[in-house]
Amino acid sequence: MFIFSNQIYTKAGLSNMADEELKMKENTKPKGEEGNDDDDDDEMPPKQKLIQILISTGFLIAAYFIVRADPSLKEWQKLLIYLIPYFSAGFDVLKEALEAVVHGEALNEDFLMTVSTIGALLIGFVPGGSSMYPEAVFVMLFFQVGEFFEGVAEGNSSRAISHLLDIRPDTANVERDGKVTTVSPEEVAVGEIIVVKPGEKVPMDGTIIEGSTSLDTVALTGESTPRSVTVGDQILSGCVNQSGVVRVRVGKAFGESTASKILELVEHSSDAKSKSEKFITKFARVYTPVVVLAAVVLSFVPPAIIGAVTGVGFTAVFADWLLRALTFLIVSCPCALVVSVPLAFFGGIGAASKNGILVKGSAFMDSLSKADTVVFDKTGTLTKGVFEVTSLHPDCINAKELLHLAAHVERYSTHPIAASIKAAFGDENDGCVVESAEEVAGQGVKAIVNGRTVCVGNTKLMDSVGAKYRTCDDPGTVLHVAVDGNYVGHIHISDVEKPDSKQAVSDLKACGVRKTVMLTGDRESEAKRVAKDLGLDEYSAELLPADKVSKVESLLSEKPADGTLVFAGDGINDAPVLARADVGIAMGAIGSDAAIEAADVVLMDDKPSKIAKVINISKHTLSIAKQNIVIAITIKLAILILAALGLAPMWLAVFGDTGVLIICIANSARTLRYKNEK
Repeated sequence: MFIFSNQIYTKAGLSNMADEELKMKENTKPKGEEGNDDDDDDEMPPKQKLIQILISTGFLIAAYFIVRADPSLKEWQKLLIYLIPYFSAGFDVLKEALEAVVHGEALNEDFLMTVSTIGALLIGFVPGGSSMYPEAVFVMLFFQVGEFFEGVAEGNSSRAISHLLDIRPDTANVERDGKVTTVSPEEVAVGEIIVVKPGEKVPMDGTIIEGSTSLDTVALTGESTPRSVTVGDQILSGCVNQSGVVRVRVGKAFGESTASKILELVEHSSDAKSKSEKFITKFARVYTPVVVLAAVVLSFVPPAIIGAVTGVGFTAVFADWLLRALTFLIVSCPCALVVSVPLAFFGGIGAASKNGILVKGSAFMDSLSKADTVVFDKTGTLTKGVFEVTSLHPDCINAKELLHLAAHVERYSTHPIAASIKAAFGDENDGCVVESAEEVAGQGVKAIVNGRTVCVGNTKLMDSVGAKYRTCDDPGTVLHVAVDGNYVGHIHISDVEKPDSKQAVSDLKACGVRKTVMLTGDRESEAKRVAKDLGLDEYSAELLPADKVSKVESLLSEKPADGTLVFAGDGINDAPVLARADVGIAMGAIGSDAAIEAADVVLMDDKPSKIAKVINISKHTLSIAKQNIVIAITIKLAILILAALGLAPMWLAVFGDTGVLIICIANSARTLRYKNEK
């Protein structure tokens, strides 16, 4: 069933399930993946497993009535009859057990189940022992029932993220030599033109050069509302074209496209184990050898002592203690823990993905459940990052010239503020010569425009060039402009808060977050306004990128030892802070390679309210994982003690193993239903 130390994720991990989905799509074996794949290939699909169970049950019923109908049958004859349902029910378990022994990994569940059931079949031949043929077959049969439910649960969990794996496009329609040719997306080069028809998946990231349409982005964002796009808009691989035909100029190679990046993220999202899973791995390594040794001691030491003390002899009581040891072995299998706990985390990751939230591993689910402090970037995270020029305040020059100079200095910048200035000015192709454009980190931009040095930025930039600026208390962002060191005015720009930002902060408080903080490079007055509007606990303004890291380190030192700090930013400008936080969340990361690479959690749209949602999902997941640990350990320990005392019949041992497994798997499946329960 599994090898405790190195195959937990083969049974219940996300990575191999994602690989299997991809293998079915590509019909090829991934490079460099050998060895453990054989274990997966040997596994029986749930439908086939169910057929095996039904056939074996029929054989067991037939064997029972045959033996009962003929009391004259000898023990070896009864054994031969019951071996038919036994091998029918357990041939794959016996095969796995043998392979485990050959590979030096005998202490797995298949081996323990094989030893226990063979012992039960043969105990009738031990002096003082009574035959237990039906019980042995039933144990193997019920074990297979547990494996069936495990397979069903894994299938359900895998399908929970299949909508992400389905975003992978199979073909692309590329224009070449005046004709449209259907090729593999890997064959399309950057700069080529592709045609996307209604109903097709967008195969490559690019820019629309002709046509308009609506895009279904549910696989990327979890949102069902279509997004309208037209000429000049970015279009992302993995979306589904719903209406019009569009021609797209490819902007990224297929391997660097949004769909490929997301698929890579999904494949590796189980690489980081949670603390709970690490505990289970260590627990199994110690627990299993201990219980096997205990079973050996239980079968030989007590009968030797009792036989010597009472004078009845070792063989007279050996059968009774051997049965206890076999029962002890059946109960000892820790499958309920080793399967259900990773399965719970996998289900949590699946539930998050349904909501357009990609979590890069169960370790981050663990950390999110302990979120104590949530730190936000402002622009693009709590606000839309869509700036507009709201007023011009010229000094010594006219308003048009002020905007003209600022637009030319910001010509080559991609910052949202720069975009708003360029949009307000309009056509920049007016013959002006712009040279030596230089961005000053945390201050602004310098450039030479028609031979004059023009600086556009904050008050720090004005101080550095000796320009005496005028203050402005209006809410929003103020860009000061200086020409050759002389102040010529300022431009007022406003950003807009996202509709769900206030609710996001409120939801975080409701889910147990102690402190909410905003860090921004914007000026004090604007930061104060936003923080007050949204109900944030703290804010820090006019920060350089390095200042944000220092502030996060300060907040890390202030939080409780058992709490975590979560930072939410755009994933590009805030990459250092995302890396420094306990958990980094990239906001609105569709199409952002930097966000997908730098963050631990990726929100596929720009809704800050989803931060509270993923924290709640993580708390729900951790709660279920802990429930599984408590249920499994408590029941197993109780039955182990009863087995050692000879008070646990074989059916109770079966319940202690497979029954507890089914209970824990059913409990783990609740993580997938988070959306309905909450």
